[in-house]
Formats: sequence, C-alpha cells, structure tokens
Amino acid sequence: MPELVLELNGQTWTLDPTRSYTLGRDPQGDVVLQDSRVSWRHATVRWGGQSWVLEDHGSTNGTYAQGQRVQHAPLGPGAIIHLGNAADGPRLSFSGGGQIPQQQYDPQYAAMAGQPPAQAPAQPAGMPPHQAAVPPQPPYGQQGHGQGGPAGQGAGFDGGATSLHMLTVGQVTRIGRALENELVVSDLQVSRLHAEFLAHPDGRYEIHDLGSHNGTYVNGQQLPKNGRRDLGQNDTVGIGHSTFRLVGNQLQEFVDTGEVSFSARHLTVQVNNGQTTILNDVSFGVPEKSLIGVIGPSGSGKSTLLRALTGYRPATYGEVLYDHRNLYTHFAELRNRIGLVPQDDILHTALPIRLALRLAAKLRFPGDVGEAERNARVEEVLAELKLSPHATKRISSLSGGQRKRVSVALELLTKPSLIFLDEPTSGLDPGMDRDVMQLLRSLADDGRTVLVVTHSVAELGLCDRVLVMAPGGGVSYFGPPDEALNFFGYDNWADVFSAFENYRDYDWMGRWRGSQHFQTYAADVDSAQPQAAQHIQPMSASQQKRQSWASQVWTLMRRYAAVIMADKGFLGLTVALPVVLGAVSAVIPADFGLGYGSQERGFRNGDASIILMVLVVGMCFAGAANAVRELIKERVIYERERAVGLSRSAYLMSKVFVLGVVTVFQALILSVIGFLPRDMPVEGVIFTDSPAVEMTLVLMALGCTSMMIGLVISALVRTSEMTMPLLVMISVVQLVFTGALFQLHGTLGVEQLAWLMPSRWALAGVGTTADLNTLTASATEEPDPDPIWEHEAGYWLLDVAMLGVLAVICGYLVMKFLRRHEPEVMRN
Repeated sequence: MPELVLELNGQTWTLDPTRSYTLGRDPQGDVVLQDSRVSWRHATVRWGGQSWVLEDHGSTNGTYAQGQRVQHAPLGPGAIIHLGNAADGPRLSFSGGGQIPQQQYDPQYAAMAGQPPAQAPAQPAGMPPHQAAVPPQPPYGQQGHGQGGPAGQGAGFDGGATSLHMLTVGQVTRIGRALENELVVSDLQVSRLHAEFLAHPDGRYEIHDLGSHNGTYVNGQQLPKNGRRDLGQNDTVGIGHSTFRLVGNQLQEFVDTGEVSFSARHLTVQVNNGQTTILNDVSFGVPEKSLIGVIGPSGSGKSTLLRALTGYRPATYGEVLYDHRNLYTHFAELRNRIGLVPQDDILHTALPIRLALRLAAKLRFPGDVGEAERNARVEEVLAELKLSPHATKRISSLSGGQRKRVSVALELLTKPSLIFLDEPTSGLDPGMDRDVMQLLRSLADDGRTVLVVTHSVAELGLCDRVLVMAPGGGVSYFGPPDEALNFFGYDNWADVFSAFENYRDYDWMGRWRGSQHFQTYAADVDSAQPQAAQHIQPMSASQQKRQSWASQVWTLMRRYAAVIMADKGFLGLTVALPVVLGAVSAVIPADFGLGYGSQERGFRNGDASIILMVLVVGMCFAGAANAVRELIKERVIYERERAVGLSRSAYLMSKVFVLGVVTVFQALILSVIGFLPRDMPVEGVIFTDSPAVEMTLVLMALGCTSMMIGLVISALVRTSEMTMPLLVMISVVQLVFTGALFQLHGTLGVEQLAWLMPSRWALAGVGTTADLNTLTASATEEPDPDPIWEHEAGYWLLDVAMLGVLAVICGYLVMKFLRRHEPEVMRN
C-alpha cells in the first residue's frame, strides 16, 4: 500500500494508506479549503485496495478529472483533480509512491458516476434525439450563485447541471412522468403530462403548462393552469424536484436530491407594530446533508425561528435562502421540498399506520398518480423507518418514539431535501430520546438536511452543528457541539442555561459575534446582506391543487369517517345523546291533538310548546356538540396539510358532509322518540298527511345549523378546553330565544336579536306545523299570535330557509377563522 503526496496551494500532505482523508470547507476535516465552490464535506481520499481513490460525497459543484465531472476517480503520481469547477476550481495534484493507472481518467469510474468518458460514445438506442448523453457543466459563474438570469430573474443553484436536453426548432418537448413524454421525470410530484417546451422558428422559446396538478413555475412564479409564457435566456422552470434553465438552445436540468444550501440572513421578527423584537438578527448557514440542533432557554425564540425558516411566519426583516432562492417569494414552488414535523402528531392517531399514510399520500400526490404507485411509496417509507412490522397497528398504541417516526414517515413521502422538527423528543424518556435523535442522524446521513428544535441536550453529540439561542432571540453560538461548552466556559448545559437566566441583560449576541467561532462558522453568511433591506412582503402561494376539489373532499371524507368509526366512545355518545334527550321530552304528558273531527275544537294544550322547546334545544346541543372540538383537535394537521396544498373549502366541506350525516341520524332518533308516542295534528302545511315528518325535517335542518355553530366555535378558540364552556353558553342562549319562555315578537331589539338564533326559527318551523298559535291561545285573554308560527306553508318555508341562511353565514365565518391558522404566505 504505497503512500501518496497531495499538494494544494503550496502545502503538502503525505497520505497514510491505513486511513482516509476528508476534503472540504469543514474546519474539522483533514484538508480544509476556504473556497465557496467547495462543499462542506466535499470528498474523501482513501486507499481502494488496488489504488488510491477520490470519492465525491455528492458535492454541490462537483469534482473534476480531465475536465469531466466524476464521482470516483483513481489517483496516482501525476493525477490532477479540480474541486468545484473544472477550469479554475482548487487544484489538487498528487505525487509520490504507488502505481498510477494507465489512464488518469478511467471510463470505469465515469460510468459509476453516470458520466461519459472523455470520448463520448454513440447515442444509446432508444434515447430521444434531443437528449444528449453528456451532461453539461456550465462555468462556475453561470451556475446561478446569486439570482442568475437577466435582471436577477432566474433562481440560483448550488449544484452543477445533472443533464442536458436539446431543444429542436419546430418540435415540442413534453415533460412528465409518463413514458410517452420526450423528457421523462421520475418524480411522483410531477404529473403524467406536466408541461411542454416549444422552440419556435423565430428563435422564441415557450413553456406551456398542460394542466399539471402541482404547477409549473417560471423564475419562481406559478403559471396559470394550462397557461403559456415565453422564456428568455437563463430563465428557470421549476417542475417537481427538477429545475430547468434555458441556455442557448439547451435545457440544463438540475435535480434536487438534497445537495442544496440553506441559510438564514439577518432574520428579525417584530410584533406589536415593531415595538417588540422576538427574533433578533439571526444569521447562519446550514451545511448540506447535516443534522443541526437548535437549543436555548424558554422564550429565546426557537419556535419563532422555526416558523420563519419554514415560511409559516415570514420574518419581518431578512431572508431565508433555499439553494440561493428566497423561500418567502418562492414558497409555492419550494414548499414541496421542505418537510415539517410539529411537536404534536400530524396524523390521526385512531388510524392504523399504513391506512393513515395511504390517505395522506392520496392528498399529497397528484391526482393522476395511481393507487399502486402511491402504495409503493408508502411501503418504501415504512421500510426505511423500520415501521413495516407495525404497519397495521393503530398509531395511538405506539410508543412515543414510534409515533414520532410515523410523523417523519408522513413528511418523507414527498422526498423533501430539508426536514424541520419541533421538539420531537418532548416527553420521551432518555432511551426514546436517543432513538429519535439516531433516526434524525440517519436521515441526514442518507442525504437530507435536518434541523431539530429541542430542549434535550443529552444527544447533541449526534449533531453536526448546534445553534444556541439566547434570551432576546439572538444567536449566542453556532458551531460543532463538542466545542460549545468550552466556548461558554462551563462544564455542562445546565450551567449555561442558568447563566442565560441570571444574566439576561448580558450581550450574548455581541460576545458571539466577536469570537473566533463566529469568524469560522458564520461570518460569511452574516456579512452577506439580504437582497432587500426593507420589510419583506411575502408572496401569496396560490393554490394549485394536487387533485380536483371533489377528489380532496372525497379523500378527506373517507379519512374522517374512518376516524369516527375507530372511536367507539364517540359512536356510543352519538347514539346515546338523542335517545336521552328524546326520553326527557317523552316524560312530559301532553298531546298535540286539537280535537279535530269532534265538538271539542276549543281544547287547548299549553304544554305542546314546552315539549317542542325541549326537542329544539336538545337538537341545538347535540348538533353543536358533534362539531365543537373537530377543528381545534386537528389544527396542527390542518396547518401542515394546508401548507402543502390542501383546499380550505374542501377541508370544511368534508367536515360538513360527514358531521351532517351524523347529525341527521341523531335528529331522526330524537324525532322518533319525541313524536311517535304522541297524537299529531291531522294536517301538516307541506306534507298534509305526515306532520311528524315535516317537524323531523325542521329538526334535521336545525341540527345541521347548530353543527355549523359548533364549527365556528372550534375554529375560533385557541384551546380545546375553551369549547365546553362556550357550548353550554350557546345552548342556554338558544333556550332563552326560542320564543316558548316569553313573548319575543313585538319587543324591539329582543325580537331582532332572536333572528340570529337557530332555535327561534326551528321552534317556529315545528310550531307552524303544530299550529302553536292555536294550541297556546288562552280562552280568557285576547289572542296575540306569533307571526312566524302561522299554520301556513309560506311561514314553514321561511323558517327552514332562515336556518339555511344562518348555516351559510356560519360556514363563511369558519372559512375566515380557518385562515388565521394557516401559514401566512397561504392566506389569500
């Protein structure tokens, strides 16, 4: 095993065959290169058994031998390697002992890297004529470091192009998942027929969206569905995980496989009209394919930072750069490449793992992705996270660590390059804490960048970098975890956090910026000013739905119905509630008969209004109780699904349809118990021979309207504990304004207020059928009939129509309140 001598910038290293050597910008590496084109962990040099070998670690800008980008390159005396750029990147030269291969550039290694040899082979059979076999490598200055393109229109890229596609004048180049496309993209985020490029004879180039599910983006701006747009030189087109840049008559394709940069520049979040700063000038750069831990005392801005980094709540000032593109202004395109695992579960825990993931995949993938393809991706993720043996178990039966794995599995369905987690180890014992952190370590090792906000410091050693937030929302340290305690001058993290608490007014941020660690790990990012020094106005992310609205509603209904069927307690209460309320009304001894067909037409039944009031108020309570917790308990799930393309109205309608069926069923039970044992009036106003059916329909309409009130409460409150007091209050108010306890009509202000109460119109509806004005009239007093209780079809229709109007108003309010619980860039 001969030694090898590596020379770089006048320095030499004698390489020992018994160990490997890492090259990159990481100060902890063996050969450190301070060049922005070199990745953090760029490559490794090692003895390969027969010769020395250089292995590229999926670097951003590549490794080059004889001008060709390679993943593996044999080394020996006289070998020359460039990092980051084939022409002027850092030059590594090798000398010393050992046998140099006969060719400094071996086609065998090029084939392993997916690259052609120096002499390109003939065009492979079956390859479309526009698709060249040799991927291009644009010069470093053209690889998009910055905004790129004319007037900064294009997006930036960290990586060299992965392939090249020629555009032939007069021909159409279609892009999509289907094999009949000229340019096939194997990405489930891409539609079967997604878009097409057109090269016109006059030199113009055009992109045409073919009604894609996830959208086509030009320079970060989404094309309208089936829309067209001319392309200029260096304009970029985003389709799924691929981005295409027009250069001359060629399309350079950049596939996002995780080798992307991610950085925050001067993030500042202010509230109270700028009076309070909760995140203060945070800047740091995340090495690609790494695990970053974010820690800090309570109130230091960790959760605020996470929301700013993911685009959920854009910073007041500063910018977040994903592959040199502003996340806030490109959120619609980039949101599918970012995964977020909140602290709470983002799946319904009543469902089995496999079913929950399959339903989630149905929502996240385009509508033209077949069931077999979706299910195959689910099985891949289950296997990757070692969840296959538990796939049929309910999520609620899993341990805390396994439940967190399921949440991570949901995010991995769409193959994100970045994954953010908020307190994933909260409430877990030390063993599960280690299990979760080792999972995150493996995700980073597999080619993703993972950032985790945590209170646990036991497993920080698994992280590549740790970001320590100080009181006031500033950064007090960013760098390797094993150097952090020495930086603060303490032996353990408990002492560090105590110092934060005891010296809250100390300038921790200033101490960090004045340190050598800052110069090493953050100065280059901090020195770069944001593109706009002013307040950032986030671009609204338009809703390009993955499926049709009806498809989303149907999928959500299936999922919600499965959740309800799995909750035996809810099902039991659903049946018991109307039975008990109906039984309560049945103990009141009264009939609705007026003595028709006899000589006793003067018979009056004053208790009929009380019976109807009990049934009406009971239905008000039952309908609202069904829905009062449904939105608040799914708030985290809704927020995440909305961020990845869920339709707000589809989500609401799925609740309305399923809960509506439940509520109508309850109204039927209540009516059977409340009306069947009693004598009914001979005639109804709509259904002449079926007055009980007529009143049952009113109770069904009332239940659905009350259900909408419950949804309003659920969308309005901040915690589920607030729902029960509001439910009781609403029920009492409904009781007072029925019109059965005291006279409402003719009382200025009170009567108008009662118009807003569903119980007022519902009692009027059943009262119209029962002819309450006649039943409750007194023989000793002058009659004063309620005008909306008149025994006429017009009044019955008015009463039911008003219940419908109130339901629509409540639906509008729910839509408005749901908007508050969405990522800010989604609020359109």
